[in-house]
Amino acid sequence: MDGWSRYQNYKRAKDQFYMYGFTKRISNLYIGSKCQRNAALVAAKELGIEDQVEAYYTSMGIKWYHYVPYFMVKDPLFLFKRYFWKRTFHEKPYRPKFDFRKLQLQLSI
Repeated sequence: MDGWSRYQNYKRAKDQFYMYGFTKRISNLYIGSKCQRNAALVAAKELGIEDQVEAYYTSMGIKWYHYVPYFMVKDPLFLFKRYFWKRTFHEKPYRPKFDFRKLQLQLSI
C-alpha cells in the first residue's frame, strides 16, 4: 500500500514539475520521507531537473542515509494518528493532467 501512495506522489510531482518547473515549494511537499523524496526525484529526472531538486534537498541538510521519516522522530505516537494512516496507506488516486507518452511522441516527430 505504501508503494501505491508513493506512485500517486510520483504522478503528482511529475505534473507539478512539468507545469511549474523546479520550485522549492513543490520540492518541500515531498521532503518528509526517503520514499517521497525518491518519488519526486524520479519525476524530476524524467523532466531533466533532477540536479536542481537533489541540490535543494542537499541544501536542506538531507543526507543519503536519512531513511526514517521526520514525522516519526517528531511524533513517536504516529501509529495512533489519522494523518499517518491516510498519508501512508490511503492516498487518493491521482489522475495525471498530462499524457507524457503522447507528449514524447509529439516531440519526437
